[in-house]
Amino acid sequence: MLELRNVSFRAGDEPDAKEIINHVSLTIDQRFVALTGPNGGGKSTLAKLIAGIYIPTEGQILLDGIDITNASVTERARMGVSFAFQQPVRFKGLTVSDLITLASGRKLSVAEVCSYLSEVGLCAREYVNREINASLSGGELKRIEIAMVMARGTKLTLFDEPEAGIDLWSFGNLITVFEKMHEKINGTIMIISHQERILNIADRIIVIADGQVRQDGTRDEILPSLLGTPATCSVLTGKL
Repeated sequence: MLELRNVSFRAGDEPDAKEIINHVSLTIDQRFVALTGPNGGGKSTLAKLIAGIYIPTEGQILLDGIDITNASVTERARMGVSFAFQQPVRFKGLTVSDLITLASGRKLSVAEVCSYLSEVGLCAREYVNREINASLSGGELKRIEIAMVMARGTKLTLFDEPEAGIDLWSFGNLITVFEKMHEKINGTIMIISHQERILNIADRIIVIADGQVRQDGTRDEILPSLLGTPATCSVLTGKL
């Protein structure tokens, strides 16, 4: 379970520095949680605070009752926290098999690596020995990244706008992968997204704007209000 207790974050140390996250308190134990809201509202900053990329200026963050407020990214990773950036990193010289094996923390057989690739809809024979370089598309990299997350078996996985930079065909396949993850994951997936199709498979939707929680509830409670108001375009397209 993830807890945020009165978490705030300011950009800079000056007294008049802008407060990007403003006294956010949340308790999260659902399997699939979507963060949405207008661009610049604080979604990515909040995710980076949870991942340890940023440290709060006020408040506490707890994972399964343990205070991780000042824990490093590495310490949080060891505790089971993963963060997937909008643009996955390319690792020249490493193969897909190498990355998935590293992510798992143990020696994997080729059959095990292929099983993870199959889970994300990739033909294992074509990808297991592929190098992580410019020959892979954005959609392929996203799915390989998800295979790594599945191999790690993390408690909490954060995806920052996974739909960014991929075509509509790849996005459709990505939705299928997330639906499968939703069925099988033992921990929590948090996805930052403006896409209705992603919000539509979330157990819980949290709307962040101006650094604060503006709406919070189940998909059935929140999604109709987003779709039925003039703010729909700003929330579901990321434009304000």
